[in-house]
Amino acid sequence: MDFLVWLEGLRTPFLDSLFSLITLLGDEPVFTVMVLVLFWCVDKKKGYFLLYVGLLGTIVNQWLKMLCCVPRPWLRRQGFTIVESARAAATGYSFPSGHTQNITVTGLSIACFLRRWGGRIACIAVILLVGLSRMYLGVHTPADVLVSLLAGTALTLGLYPLFQKHGQNPRFFVLMFTALLGFSLLFVLYAELAPFPANAVTEFSEQGVKQAYTMLGTVTGLLAVYLFERRFVRFDERAVLWAQLLKAALGLALVVAIRSGLKAPLLALTGGHNAAHAIRYFLMFFVGGGLWPMTFRFLPRAARARTGAEG
Repeated sequence: MDFLVWLEGLRTPFLDSLFSLITLLGDEPVFTVMVLVLFWCVDKKKGYFLLYVGLLGTIVNQWLKMLCCVPRPWLRRQGFTIVESARAAATGYSFPSGHTQNITVTGLSIACFLRRWGGRIACIAVILLVGLSRMYLGVHTPADVLVSLLAGTALTLGLYPLFQKHGQNPRFFVLMFTALLGFSLLFVLYAELAPFPANAVTEFSEQGVKQAYTMLGTVTGLLAVYLFERRFVRFDERAVLWAQLLKAALGLALVVAIRSGLKAPLLALTGGHNAAHAIRYFLMFFVGGGLWPMTFRFLPRAARARTGAEG
């Protein structure tokens, strides 16, 4: 906490705005956009890997939050203030940092994909800046950030060689995705059945239960996408620039519409139960990863036909 108090004394309006922007790189929407664009436009298998390690890291992170029940820094020291713009995203327990873990697995995964050391160093710099931003904004301690950095690094560097070695084997993907589904089911059971400890903050614990269902829906969607896409779609990621932009823009608009538009109806349909979040995230990823790519077959053909006519 002493380090956070020291950073509090360094705050200025400019730095507040700068670190508020930097911290967005660890947000869930940014991760989702990167995964989907990678999946649609660059390399499906790399997209599967990034989504897998990101989901596994999030489940581990959220489970640790519920197990440890560490309150946020502003609840631990009277008089300590945070940058208010960061409060809306600080909805769960403090330990460990979810934003830091998100950017760690994302940045290290991209670093593994790149061949040039300049790009890899840039990825590492972004990871460290996001971790620093969480402390500067006052929503995480150094321990929160450090544990997330270590966990994200261990998961990414530990799993990447496995995906590299077995990436051509469909059974490997099914096994890994099924194991992840089992892990997410255990997380939901724990969230629903384990009693809140005496030091629990009800608001933060309820957020953890919501996250458990969100992860269950997303992981179920991941497995369904893999099985469906492999059996019925088998789209080609390659396309001319205008087609890539079209895939990304319309696809992201579709996913955002599902994420935003179905929240209230599903909550009403389920009586406010967290199952609504599982359904919503399943639909987001299944539509985005399984159904939307069915349209891609028309874009490359149209591009090739036009190129041939012009030639």
